[in-house]
Amino acid sequence: MDLREIIDEIASQADDFLANTNDRPEAKVAVSELIETDYPELSEKTRRIVLTEVMRILEQEDFFAGVPSGDRWEEETDDDD
Repeated sequence: MDLREIIDEIASQADDFLANTNDRPEAKVAVSELIETDYPELSEKTRRIVLTEVMRILEQEDFFAGVPSGDRWEEETDDDD
């Protein structure tokens, strides 16, 4: 199995194994754990490549649409005080 097949397979399963995940960091941990469990033969460098590509695909598919990243909300302040 080549890397593209692994990446596509993991990304296609995201709806199932990330069903209870509501933010990017949590999803990144879950994807990383899945890669380590399902593909132990991959080197650390290759796992990082797969993780990066899967997260890129999820972003492109708006997997996290409507879920704030946290940055914008943390920077806002209430000036009415």
